[in-house]
Amino acid sequence: MLPAAAVAVAVAVAVAVAVAVAVGVAVGLPAAPALRHRLARAALLRVAGWQRRRLEVRGSEVRGSQERRLRRLLPAGAAPGSEAFRERHPLGQGCGDAEPAERGPPLRPWALLRGCWGTDPPLQGSLLYLDALHAAFPRALAPRSTALLSWAPAAPRAPAGWPLPTLYCTPHQARALPVRAAALRVQLLFALRARGLRALEAGLAAELHDAMAALHAGWPALAQDLALGRLSPQPGLPEETRGRLQALLAPDAARAAELRAECARGFEGIARRLWPQLEVVVVGTGHGAEQLYCDALRQADCKGLPFFCPFYRAAGALLGVNLWPEEPAPRFLLCPDWAFCEFLPCPAEEEPRTVLLGELWEGREYGLVLTARPGEYRCRVGEVLRVSGFHKQCPVVQPVRRESQALSVRGEGIPEERFCRSLCRAVGMWPGARLVDYVCVESDLLGSSSGACAPHYEVFVELRGLRDLSEGQRYKLDQCLQEDFPLYKSFRFKGSIGPLRLHLVGAGAFARLREEVGSPLPMPRVLRDPRLLRLIQSTVIS
Repeated sequence: MLPAAAVAVAVAVAVAVAVAVAVGVAVGLPAAPALRHRLARAALLRVAGWQRRRLEVRGSEVRGSQERRLRRLLPAGAAPGSEAFRERHPLGQGCGDAEPAERGPPLRPWALLRGCWGTDPPLQGSLLYLDALHAAFPRALAPRSTALLSWAPAAPRAPAGWPLPTLYCTPHQARALPVRAAALRVQLLFALRARGLRALEAGLAAELHDAMAALHAGWPALAQDLALGRLSPQPGLPEETRGRLQALLAPDAARAAELRAECARGFEGIARRLWPQLEVVVVGTGHGAEQLYCDALRQADCKGLPFFCPFYRAAGALLGVNLWPEEPAPRFLLCPDWAFCEFLPCPAEEEPRTVLLGELWEGREYGLVLTARPGEYRCRVGEVLRVSGFHKQCPVVQPVRRESQALSVRGEGIPEERFCRSLCRAVGMWPGARLVDYVCVESDLLGSSSGACAPHYEVFVELRGLRDLSEGQRYKLDQCLQEDFPLYKSFRFKGSIGPLRLHLVGAGAFARLREEVGSPLPMPRVLRDPRLLRLIQSTVIS
């Protein structure tokens, strides 16, 4: 029955997309782009509905789906079955935090036909995203109703809705500019032109955060560019590219006046005031290290707007999808067709033995072991997930922490998310202060510059509302850590870990740091690169 349904959907999609393409190449028809968008949207939503039904079926037979996925990843002639696979291949080393860019394949009718019964995770994931977005915010799929704020200088990762490119009002040339700040400012200018936006989409929550900071600092110049229909020269914007982008602009004095009036009132809730029809903020990565930026945006610039994080990726592989856009905390259904997943129960056992996708327990935490590409078997991803429930037999998970981002100078292992809670608690004791950003460094990276003292942590923070820190305030963070982590307190009492050193950096320091990282990856909270350490040290003001 399912193959027959797939054929019916495939035929409908092929006809609709072929018509859309034919309409798109016609010239002299003002309605062609809107008609092409409606036809493509109808076709994509139909195949997205098929993908959702298919996911429901596969979710009822997780073990079989995982075994089939594993067979596709193994070479011909390999012994079948997950048990033989685990016996033959030992647990691999860590994958690290690297997350290579992921580009969606060109949209063609035959690509959609393959997608109806194929196993291409980027296509399936984007179709499921369109289905979930349409169910919760149907008007967000209007033509050119989404602004994209995402920097991808080399091989750009496809936006969430890449099968429907007419969804976006942002020129694709603006994503690949060599300088991150220039790319975000150009994208922000094109977003400001479109008063009828329904959605803001960013590859990382940090990108939206920095675009809003650019609005705070540069709204008079942005308003001037809107009024004149120009794109001002700036570092990182090649003249040839600037000319092509400026040809897409037109003077809009009324919109410029609106921008000036709203920014002059302050920035709380500015997103909804500038774009009155805005319904949702979509962030490619908004959990873990990016949660700090989501929280800041929710409290100020994007106040009152829901945040939707549609995908869960790890080690460059797409693993899960969020089917619940309106829920405040993102949770992801692990799709059994996309990768072969194993899990190490936490806390770690002396002789680790993995469990499979269909063997997880609700409420428990697991370290992820991944086989997503041929030849890369049983890779320890370094991420810990908590099982929050099940959808059919598929586990629904929430990312908890990145093991590579734990602080440890004596084996004490302070996890990333728990350190952040302690830091936020300490900042809450400093009157008027609000945490903007932070990174940590273990003293061994400092070398001789750390002085002749016991191993310790150095923390660099950017604050709003506070220009200096007293010694008593600096000590509050070390005190909070001792209260929250008994092992750390024990080492501090013995003198085997020295006192924490806290440094205040200037405004914009972390935007420069993200630029220097050079690729759109979640913020590293523990710096392990001397080059990045030197940069953040150069911005210290107190």
